[in-house]
Amino acid sequence: MSDHNADDVRNIALLGHAGAGKTSLTEALLAAAGAIPTMGSTDKGTTVCDQDPREQALGHSLDAAIVGFTVTSRQVNLIDTPGLPDLLGRSLAVLPAVETAALVINAQAGIEPMTARLMKRLDGRGLCRMIIVNQIDAPDLDLATLTDQIRDSFGPACLPINLPAEGGKRVIDCFFAPREDATDFSSVHEAHEQIVDQVVELDEALMETYLEQGQTLAPEQLHDPFEAALRDTHLIPICFVSAHTGAGIPELLEVIAELMPNPAEGNPPAFLKGAGERAEPVTVSPDPGRHAIAHVFKVLNDPYRGRLGIFRIHQGRITPTSALFVGDARKPFKATHLYRLQGKELIEVADGIPGDILAVSRVDEVHLDAVLHDSHDEDHFQLARTDYPTPLYGLAITPRRHGDEQKLTEALHKLEDEDPCFKVDHHAATNETVIRGLGEFHLKLLLERLADQFHVEVDTQPPRIPYRETITAPAEGHYRHKKQTGGAGQFGEVFLRVEPLARGAGFRFVDAVVGGAIPGNFIPSIEKGVRQVLDEGVVAGYPLQDVQVTVYDGKSHAVDSKEVAFITAARKAFIAAIEQARPAILEPIVHIRISAQEQAMGDLTGDLAGRRGRITGTETKSWGRVVIEGEVPLAELEGYESRLKSLTGGEGVYSIDFSHYEPVGATIQKQLIEAHHQQAPA
Repeated sequence: MSDHNADDVRNIALLGHAGAGKTSLTEALLAAAGAIPTMGSTDKGTTVCDQDPREQALGHSLDAAIVGFTVTSRQVNLIDTPGLPDLLGRSLAVLPAVETAALVINAQAGIEPMTARLMKRLDGRGLCRMIIVNQIDAPDLDLATLTDQIRDSFGPACLPINLPAEGGKRVIDCFFAPREDATDFSSVHEAHEQIVDQVVELDEALMETYLEQGQTLAPEQLHDPFEAALRDTHLIPICFVSAHTGAGIPELLEVIAELMPNPAEGNPPAFLKGAGERAEPVTVSPDPGRHAIAHVFKVLNDPYRGRLGIFRIHQGRITPTSALFVGDARKPFKATHLYRLQGKELIEVADGIPGDILAVSRVDEVHLDAVLHDSHDEDHFQLARTDYPTPLYGLAITPRRHGDEQKLTEALHKLEDEDPCFKVDHHAATNETVIRGLGEFHLKLLLERLADQFHVEVDTQPPRIPYRETITAPAEGHYRHKKQTGGAGQFGEVFLRVEPLARGAGFRFVDAVVGGAIPGNFIPSIEKGVRQVLDEGVVAGYPLQDVQVTVYDGKSHAVDSKEVAFITAARKAFIAAIEQARPAILEPIVHIRISAQEQAMGDLTGDLAGRRGRITGTETKSWGRVVIEGEVPLAELEGYESRLKSLTGGEGVYSIDFSHYEPVGATIQKQLIEAHHQQAPA
């Protein structure tokens, strides 16, 4: 049986910009809790979390790592996430496994681009939040100004729960038991009042006791309203620490153990039952006595341990004898061995309860975002979809050695299974395999794994830009397919109408046939024929989107009408309609965010303008850097990383997110259509 209960579990993800010190902070917490004898070093590659040789060489985390420790009977599961912009998907993937997201800020660097991006990504996820200011022992810091900047950027709910003292050599508690012998007790008292005022706002009875009766409130009286304030993001505590010296680490452990929510105190996970628009919210309870429900938030394909599925238990108990189903599968698997993770180390455990983060190995059916359960009452369960950034940076790849084609395909599928922001597409028209990620560095890491782990080397080149086709006017199309070859013939006739939809609406198929002109069993064949054209495009070979197709009439034959006849008729009628509907080619527009030194601002904005970009905002930071935001066509960003380094002396960084599609200019559209016709087979 488990040696803890769900009320004692604390699940926390450490998020933040690369270099904020998340891995060092994890080491300091592990050492202070007695989980490791001494702290490891990121410089020496001796930390629990960064065991991969690439991580050790770069000095940065490249994937999320899970560790655990016990403090005052609390079982704390800590997830150390990568802070590089290209690896954002790997950080977001872990959020469904935790109740609390802790943003780690480097006290010297302040609020860096990735930190702001992550805080924005937390909106709407229902996670409690805290902010940890690390490296408070660095020289020449103005932590009071940094606190003001945090509150200006992230809102007045951000309040210190302790304060640094003696140049960052220690911190003073402002919540549990403020000390009157503090060097500046007035600041401590003010911070204590601010955080208590914020907490009691959500409890009218407690507010009355506090304000009208003038009573001092004990921490135990504040516990429940404190949790309520965390759930509503009415409070985001700020903790000050130095992972290097250990200042503030005991206080942070106390905050985690006593104030951060357990699975019952955090906002419940957003599980749904059903599919598509019919999916309805369902309540999942952290009750070990109910049916087991767990969510797979990470998958690893290990050359020695096989496929490793890492999951968070949200309800019920899981043991090695549990028969678990993956989603809607009818055949269960036995979780023969259950493991707790300590970095790369797997520690076998006897069972798992709600809140636990465990792993199961050598189960091929397990996949990212799978829901594991032990009862068909939980069929069709899913966790609300995580909003990942769209992978836009692409490379066309071909195996360097002849005969490696199948090996490459299998390896790419395994990498795609692991990473929610890595996608593989095969374009039949150009016979091109394209891999897409969040940036050049992201794909570089994956190509290195292809070579090192899967022993497949590839050649790369820039891929085609993922343009799309659409229409700008309504039109109609008609085609009669009639074929007679001596025996049974083929006959199908289709009348349809096409209309443009709002940008981003996708595709809509409408059956408006009346009077049985086309038997109902052939309507799916018509939709199938239409969808074939959607994938292939009409004018330039790019997929069609934002189109409504309405089938309103047609004819059939009692003997000769078949599925294939209506597929063909629908294809031809759809193509005819598109050609008359003033087709247009759309290009992907991305939102770009650039951070660089202030003196490079003019060069950067001028360069973006030359790439058909639009500047939507600029912000000068107090530490001598500028953040530029804008929109730019993805087609204009080829080679941008090198250009940015050239303009900023290597100090600039950027990130992109898909924004929307918009029509290309007439000249570019003509060039794309001509290029497609030249490539088309005679």
